[in-house]
This record gives sequence, C-alpha cells and structure tokens, in this order.
Amino acid sequence: MRIIAGKHRGRTIKTGRGPGYRPATGKVREAVFSMLNSLGVSWPGVNVLDLFAGSGSLGLEALSRGAAGVVFVEQDPGAARILRENLQSLGISMDHADVVQQNVFIFLKRPARPFELVFVDPPYGQDMLEAVLPLVLNRKWLRKSGFLCVEVEGGLSVDADRYDELSLLKDRNFGQTRILLWIRKS
Repeated sequence: MRIIAGKHRGRTIKTGRGPGYRPATGKVREAVFSMLNSLGVSWPGVNVLDLFAGSGSLGLEALSRGAAGVVFVEQDPGAARILRENLQSLGISMDHADVVQQNVFIFLKRPARPFELVFVDPPYGQDMLEAVLPLVLNRKWLRKSGFLCVEVEGGLSVDADRYDELSLLKDRNFGQTRILLWIRKS
C-alpha cells in the first residue's frame, strides 16, 4: 500500500493480515481526503485522532499532507508494531505521532483532548459504531466544527441523523466500504 499525496507521496507502508483487518484502499483514502479538502480542511493546523488505526493508513496519509499530529489508537499488538514501523520508515517524529496500544473503549474513557478530525474505522461485522460514537461526542474528543469521518461496511444501517450535535456532510459507498462524514455543530 502507498501514501497517496503530500510529503510521503508514493512511499510504501506495511499492512497486517487477520480477521476484521482491512486497511483503507487507495481509492477509499483518496475519496476521503478529497472530501475533506473540498470542505476546506487546512492540514497544517489539524490534530487527528485515528481510532481502530490498524496499520495507520488514514492517519499516515493525514501526516503526509501536513497534519500537526496524529494519535493512533490500536489494540492489536501486531498492528501497533506495524504502525510504529511505518512511522519509523517514513521518518515521522514521535513529536507528531503517538501510538496508543489500548482498547478504543478504554482509551475514550480517559480525560479528553478535543481533535479537529476523528477517524473511526471499527472492524467490520462487530457492530461497534453505535457504542463508539457516543463516547467520542459525550466525552468531547471532537471539537466544535471538527470533522468525524467513519468507515464501515457498505451494507451497515447507520442512522446518520441520530446525533443532534452532528450534521451529515457526506455519505458515500465504495464497493464494500461506506464513508460517512459529519461536522460537529458549533
């Protein structure tokens, strides 16, 4: 898998294998970042929280484009190791990236620091989205006017209007993948 744009454009990153493990394809990442760019995201000022980070393809793409920093949260030790190796191979300083090897639900219960962009990419088929989003919102992990980008399986039923504090901006299907992009109301 390769980084699509920015400082590390064309560089290869490692990915893992296993049940529920499916890194965002280049087509999906390109669509996600195109949507974010069209909404006026200015990467140098953006701090990103990447939940269920896996190999880190979304957060690494954000860093390549100039994001100020990314906190990657990944429970699986093998995936967290691959993520650290990817950061090292790209020469990304730990001043700009933090890998937290922890269960996402436990992580989200700690004192929050608001982020401008939160990626949520839970394992397919485990119905975790409805449990994660209230923690992200109620514990204030997403700042006002911040973007929440969710990647789920294409056929998953999501009540996109369920959360009063969010406005749905985009809802797109890419084969087996569905991307939902919200902004937190001011």
